[in-house]
Amino acid sequence: MKKLINDPSAVVRDMLEGVVAFSPATVLLADENVVIRSGLPETEKRKVAVLSGGGSGHEPAHAGYVGAGMLTVAVAGDVFTSPSTDAVLAGIRAAAGPAGALVIVKNYTGDRLNFGLAAELARAEGIPVEIVVVADDVALKDTVPADRRRGIAGTILVHKLAGAAAERGLPLHEVARIARDAADRTSSMGISLGSCTLPAVGRPGFVLGEAEIEVGLGIHGEQGVRRMPIASSDELVKLVLETIKADGRLKSGDRVALLVNGLGSTPPMELAIVARSAVAQLEEMGVVVERAWAGTFLSALDMPGFSLSLMHVDETALGLIDAPTDAGAWPRGGVVNRERILPSARAEKSLPAGNKMTAAGDRLRSTADRIAKILIAAEPKLTQLDSVAGDGDLGASMVRGAEAILALPKENFGDVADGLMAMANAMRRAIGGSSGPFYATALMRASRHLAGIESPTAQQMAEAFVAAVVAISELGGAKPGDRTMIDALHPAAETFRDKLAAGASTEEAWRSAVAAGVAGAEATTSMKPRLGRASYLGERAVGHPDAGAVAVSIWLEAIGRE
Repeated sequence: MKKLINDPSAVVRDMLEGVVAFSPATVLLADENVVIRSGLPETEKRKVAVLSGGGSGHEPAHAGYVGAGMLTVAVAGDVFTSPSTDAVLAGIRAAAGPAGALVIVKNYTGDRLNFGLAAELARAEGIPVEIVVVADDVALKDTVPADRRRGIAGTILVHKLAGAAAERGLPLHEVARIARDAADRTSSMGISLGSCTLPAVGRPGFVLGEAEIEVGLGIHGEQGVRRMPIASSDELVKLVLETIKADGRLKSGDRVALLVNGLGSTPPMELAIVARSAVAQLEEMGVVVERAWAGTFLSALDMPGFSLSLMHVDETALGLIDAPTDAGAWPRGGVVNRERILPSARAEKSLPAGNKMTAAGDRLRSTADRIAKILIAAEPKLTQLDSVAGDGDLGASMVRGAEAILALPKENFGDVADGLMAMANAMRRAIGGSSGPFYATALMRASRHLAGIESPTAQQMAEAFVAAVVAISELGGAKPGDRTMIDALHPAAETFRDKLAAGASTEEAWRSAVAAGVAGAEATTSMKPRLGRASYLGERAVGHPDAGAVAVSIWLEAIGRE
């Protein structure tokens, strides 16, 4: 187990001290793991206090939602363990005045018992208390009665509405009614790609196969209601939304707020993809997404996966959602962009009618197709090499560029110059990072060298090759010996030109050029990198060839094949 902690038994207190250190809106009780909104007025002047909490490990919940307009108190138990009755009671006593307190509880036995008993003790002391239980997990619709379902990420939306209602000064019974209504209108469901590791345990709660996922899990590292093969984001979102719909909670014409929640280790990139799927599919169903957020709002430690929460809303609910709060973890905003795609203004150059195909252009097209297919086949090798000293994307980049070239119509290869320019544009559009600009620049420079030449000679092709390599050096600053693609390109281009000038046949000159390029690529194994991401590794990169140079050697060899 690798965790950034001190003592496993002190993780909760250490975590809470870190949270309040960066949140002037909160303070921490000295003798309990209870976070309270700072700057509360005198007891007699206080509005309804809104409390929630539960086991830790769900950060930023619950302490992250303490602040004006949201929670007044968050009570934290040990990891995935309900807080004690005394801790909850301490939070009620510290925050509640004559207006009383609303306690929002996720539907777990430990939470219901400890928060419920604390509420009863507070009532015995004369503090008005009401309890709202959130049971939003629709994955359990066929397993347990509705009132026995778990409370998961949709609870955060209930916090927001209740906190905003309390901030308006509404009486306890009205704040409780709003919270119950919000809970009744909220549906959630989670999907996990793996388990999580509790600091005190040191191992995952369950193990999934490489292609397995858990469907309908809770937020405490437990397994889901079933296991299934991994599927695309679109398919998984569809599964969740269809489950909510099958529960009778979603239909055309509904207005909803959407919470796309990461379970702890899901990257923002993947959450954005899930959010895209969710918004698009809801809109296709005729559901109006009034507000939407994507991020980690209620986690399960370091679990990979997501949950979707939908709350049906009207103008009153939207007013409460949009009400200001200084709670640090509330995402704010949430207005959905209705005009998401701007039509492209790029003007494509049209090919002249009856564009003539030269023999040289046709040969270039055949060669380009062969190179593209070989680069696609080499993707695993290039990915592995680039993962050693780069970011691991070269294989995928070469595949994208190759597929773009294969998609070019034959009319683009009227002559060699036209074909090279078409390939340059295809590579430029298909590949980001550094590979796209390098290859596009080289192909464009070569195209300009051969412009107007219907059937270039081998010497002219060699000069264009040298010019292309110079263009890459000018663009990126690399020289031979820097451990880049130039270490394969430069000797290949120079050898081809020089062998032809010395009277060698085209075939012989090219064989020598390929050998020089392959040798140059192999030589990068012992070179210390001086440019690119590999340069950050220094000596650690030595012992492995540069992936970009190896890619060059692959397509150099492919050119000579028939």
